[in-house]
Amino acid sequence: MFDNNTSMKGRVTVYSVPGCPHCIQAKTTLSKLGLPVCDVDLNKHKELRTRVNELTGHSTVPQIFFNNVYVGNNEDLQNLDPEHLELLVLSIREHPLPLDAPPVPEENSPDPEACDLSEALRSQILKLYSDHLSKDGKTVDYKAMSRSLYFERYCELAVKLQRVELLSLSREEKLAFFINIYNALVIHGNLHLGFPKNLWQRYRFFNYVSYLIGGEVFTLQDIENGVLRGNRKGVAQLLKPFSKNDPRLQVALPDVEPLIHFALNCGAKGCPPIKTYTPQDIDSQLCAAAEAFLENDESCMIDSGRREVKLSQIFKWYKADFGGTDEKLLDWVFDHMGASQKKRSLQALMSQGNVKVSYLPYDWSTNSTD
Repeated sequence: MFDNNTSMKGRVTVYSVPGCPHCIQAKTTLSKLGLPVCDVDLNKHKELRTRVNELTGHSTVPQIFFNNVYVGNNEDLQNLDPEHLELLVLSIREHPLPLDAPPVPEENSPDPEACDLSEALRSQILKLYSDHLSKDGKTVDYKAMSRSLYFERYCELAVKLQRVELLSLSREEKLAFFINIYNALVIHGNLHLGFPKNLWQRYRFFNYVSYLIGGEVFTLQDIENGVLRGNRKGVAQLLKPFSKNDPRLQVALPDVEPLIHFALNCGAKGCPPIKTYTPQDIDSQLCAAAEAFLENDESCMIDSGRREVKLSQIFKWYKADFGGTDEKLLDWVFDHMGASQKKRSLQALMSQGNVKVSYLPYDWSTNSTD
């Protein structure tokens, strides 16, 4: 963002990130000096991080340049000798930006960053959830949500998904982005179309309810099985979601991530609770979600007398994601349980061998509070 000042020929370039107090102080100081500032958000323009590091020798922010002269960080700016500062200001006023000035993003790129939009959407979703979600995250007041101004704002933001650029997302950013989008899209679909009541309606819902993201259509099936499961066939699917020539294949995770099954909520009571996720520490968040899911007797029961472990149907439908065999499945479940009597009971059964695995009935009824 530029603060235009016609009496100045050059500019000050500040590399910063949102919410950084040192960045804010530096930009406030420069603004009081009446200098034209180009503020470059390094969270938004990650492609410039390496170059800035090369130029400054630092990966922290802010990093400040007067034309092509490197000044340093906020502390360096605040401690500048007044005479030196006056010379720097004079150079901005009298000298045009030189060819070797530090790099800035191209101004002809209006597309929103997926991470920025994801965070804005997550903020609206959090507000919606706090007002219309039960404390345990299991039920939703859809009628009240449909009348919410936050939902109206969310819908406006969702339209912007069509212009985001997805290919630069890291694995962690991709996980958080698509998990949050999936759960919000399910709610959005239920509000506009109603909750699917039978197998055929569920098939149509998950294969047709979609968002236009980055110029491509992503259905709920595409997000779950194409992106988050590394382009694997879904339940009752004959083909993989993305063909070899499908541009959406570039967005897919390279490998399946089993933990997503404890974060995605399809709108049924048998699903895991609804939460929002952030790229920071996403793996720990997902492990915590899996641990909470396995603590619930509706998802995992140990019958020591019958030497039987009863699991959610989720483990049956996606058994391949958890190793493909009963033995590997039980190992996965044990590894992701929190310390508890249930885990000790499972350990005792597994140490003796010959454990039967069965699956609990799945509750497909709506998670609506009505």
